[in-house]
Amino acid sequence: MKKPVLVVIGHGMVGHYFLEQLVARELHQQYEIVVFGEERLPAYDRVHLSEYFAGRSAASLSLVSEGFFADNGITLCSASKIVAIDSQQRCVRDEQGVETHYDKLVLATGSYAFVPPISGNTRPGCLVYRTLDDLDAIAACAQQAKSGVVIGGGLLGLEAANALRQLGLETHVVEFAPRLMAVQLDECGAAMLQRKIDALGVKVHTRKETREIVDGEQARHRLCFADGSVLETDLLLFSAGIRPRDELAESAQLQKGPRGGIVINDYCQTSNEAIYAIGECALWNGQIFGLVAPGYQMARSLADRLAQQDTPFTGADMSTKLKLLGVEVASLGDAHGKTEGAQSYQWTDGPNEIYKKIVVSADGKRLLGAVLIGDSADYSMLLQMMLNAMPLPAQPETLILPARSGDAPKGLGVAALSASAQICSCHNVSKGDIAAAVAGGCTELGALKNCTKAGTGCGGCVPLLKQVMEHELTQRGVEVKKDVCEHFAWSRQALYHLIRLHDIRSFDALIARFGRGSGCEVCKPLVGSMLASCWNEYLLKPQHLPLQDTNDRFFANIQKDGTYSVVPRIPAGEITPQGLIAIGQVAQRYNLYTKITGGQRVDLFGARLEQLPAIWEELIAAGFETGHAYGKSLRTVKSCVGSTWCRYGVQDSTGMAIALENRYKGLRAPHKIKMAVSGCTRECAEAQGKDIGVIATDKGWNLYVCGNGGMKPRHADLFASDLDSETLMSIIDRLLMFYIRTGDRLQRTSTWLDNMEGGLDYLKQVILQDSLGIGAELESEMQQVVDSYQCEWKTTLDNPQNRLLFRGFINSDHPDEAVVMVPERGQIRPATAEEKPAQRTAKPCEDEWLHVGAVADVPANAGVAARLGQQQIALFHLPGSEPHIFALENHEPGSNANVLSRGLLGDVAGEPVVISPLYKKRFRLADGVSPDDAALRVCVWPVKVEHGQIWVRRMPVDQALFPAIAEAS
Repeated sequence: MKKPVLVVIGHGMVGHYFLEQLVARELHQQYEIVVFGEERLPAYDRVHLSEYFAGRSAASLSLVSEGFFADNGITLCSASKIVAIDSQQRCVRDEQGVETHYDKLVLATGSYAFVPPISGNTRPGCLVYRTLDDLDAIAACAQQAKSGVVIGGGLLGLEAANALRQLGLETHVVEFAPRLMAVQLDECGAAMLQRKIDALGVKVHTRKETREIVDGEQARHRLCFADGSVLETDLLLFSAGIRPRDELAESAQLQKGPRGGIVINDYCQTSNEAIYAIGECALWNGQIFGLVAPGYQMARSLADRLAQQDTPFTGADMSTKLKLLGVEVASLGDAHGKTEGAQSYQWTDGPNEIYKKIVVSADGKRLLGAVLIGDSADYSMLLQMMLNAMPLPAQPETLILPARSGDAPKGLGVAALSASAQICSCHNVSKGDIAAAVAGGCTELGALKNCTKAGTGCGGCVPLLKQVMEHELTQRGVEVKKDVCEHFAWSRQALYHLIRLHDIRSFDALIARFGRGSGCEVCKPLVGSMLASCWNEYLLKPQHLPLQDTNDRFFANIQKDGTYSVVPRIPAGEITPQGLIAIGQVAQRYNLYTKITGGQRVDLFGARLEQLPAIWEELIAAGFETGHAYGKSLRTVKSCVGSTWCRYGVQDSTGMAIALENRYKGLRAPHKIKMAVSGCTRECAEAQGKDIGVIATDKGWNLYVCGNGGMKPRHADLFASDLDSETLMSIIDRLLMFYIRTGDRLQRTSTWLDNMEGGLDYLKQVILQDSLGIGAELESEMQQVVDSYQCEWKTTLDNPQNRLLFRGFINSDHPDEAVVMVPERGQIRPATAEEKPAQRTAKPCEDEWLHVGAVADVPANAGVAARLGQQQIALFHLPGSEPHIFALENHEPGSNANVLSRGLLGDVAGEPVVISPLYKKRFRLADGVSPDDAALRVCVWPVKVEHGQIWVRRMPVDQALFPAIAEAS
């Protein structure tokens, strides 16, 4: 019996999610399913589209798992535009006139970018920001541009502005309304957002009506505004909102809304009983939903309907949590307080640029909405309180005010959520679903994500998801462990004490006694850092080298193209003219991009791996030493000129900053550490935004602790006042060593203090009053670190054997052809994919074994790069009674860099894996397949070892480059 035909028009995020829902309900066995996608590429992740300009590949954005269509018997027609629907004959017609019959039809055509009817809007270089093809066009246009303008200051407009900024253009945003994100934000929130965006160098122009676009005088285009002002730009992006793709409704005689959109009922059915619509093309109850989560909800509702289940679509929450141009922004519910009788509470932290507002009901019992700018950590809690009508505390303002020591936790916690509370709106996962998954054995976050799909959409629910999981485990009497990973059933603090107590000097000794397996990307760098904190040995000793992530292994910061930055130490920013000349000569000789950092140092970018020893040889000869910009260690001590030069200075801040940097340089810690010293209370060094901040007084020094800038700025707390220099140093010694002892993995000092029971008062008791009796011990441990300091680059260059660890390839001196630079603003930058020369087609080759090097060339438990004809391969060495060598392709998927050989080795459930250095993707050494995503894989080659020499089998291109699973040796 022939199956009825289900046709889906549109293969975007919602369209593909609908297909997954059909498969989950086994409806692909009841229907013959045919999908038409207008774009040349299958469905991809539009939510993270901006990452394309940060180096992420189109393939990594794909939402289609390998074999999805073939395995489920679904037909996909990509690059196929449907132009008409004959609802009488029940068929659709494409551009070539080919007709396809349907029994049921689903429209998932989405939306298009609205281009305002402005004269000149079709000029070359006037583009939209919607698809991957649009992004390619933008990138191509940007190559000939210096400036870019986005018309539209909403969500999509700010995303588009970020894209232009990532392309290195001078960026402007033009908005007709009086403020940015007028739909989501109130006036105060929008003003805060605009200030933060202005500070990033993006110029915002509000209240601007663009009348026409004409030829510019200094740039390609000139925007002429209604108020008579003008703005010139080379590239123009329209991002003034979206409009539903509802043109097919005309031919099918479907009912549309007055302002567009295909009218649907609660079951996503249109005015024709055989035709349905979901996503941004659909108009429900007079509303178009421009977010992906409501589209997913429609897809689930329709899939249930086709499976004879009754799950009506009843609308969707339009709350959003985003990061726009690096600024955290969240809006939920009635953010404008339009509900009758609504009351609002606002809190502004001016110095840290944070704005929070909540809107509550007239009786003060229910949360109606909120706006969060600069810090959206409370978003999940507030959203649940709003969606579930949870009672508010007696003083609702405490929900947004910063917590003080001794305060009760904000809100009511996850225990107060009902089982039906929706935790993940993208995939409709409730608290009850999570409880069931935990009861079924999902006791780790990764397993819970795989099982429920929660947290795999936009990712905004992950913090709450983790809280619910831990709550459910606790309710079941399961101890919520702080295990660092599957290899160590210990917390970081416990491992640190074990290392100290048992005088453990290597990872192998630690895992043999207190762990299991081979380690991973979590525990190896963690243990490496703790060993350095305790014993401060040379990181490239054979027992330590395999623990180092790529930055620590090569004493430099890896960049997205696989090159490295070089950062010599410049204590307090004080440098001689001769030093500046030496840095300039090195940069000129090696054609490096140079930039003065916010930490008063000079960064040199674009160094290839094999160039690093020669560069550092010249810098060390000029008197420099490593700046430790690569480790979880002290970065810089920022300083003003102090009393030496400044008329306001009361102490020698530069001298103190140099003393602090020289004392703590190279100190390994749970996270990077930044310090600053200001010579007076005018605070030119911004010391109160640092982990350790020192401010001069006429009586000595005030010490501020546990502040930080970055994504979640925190003002430092005053810890002690009017200290002499010696006392100041001893207090900092104690505090930093106590932090190293007790901090969690990758935990900043600010978070460490916020999570500390007893807070600042307790920390003062331990450090200042020595309540635990460990003050002298902490000072002694710090002195041991200070006394054992070494410049890691000098130690490296003193031994010729160490230089071999920095070879680009063990069997070739030819540089990496993927590293290409182009000139820009008098310097260089990495070339885009379009700017790079076309890759040579691999020549046909015979099936043969090629010698690539010796086992001794590959460090144990680590990797190196080699050449196999025209291919770059990554060789990895697992020692044993017989050495095991594995050969994988050297290119890291999702990037434009050949760096896989620099990844860490470890194991997942006993299977050896390599973890890529840029994006931390895991690949099995045996077959190149990711244990986390079977669709993600790299090529592998057979290897044999004879008399200590490595041979790799080179195969014909069609076999070697794209094997399903290559044979393992």
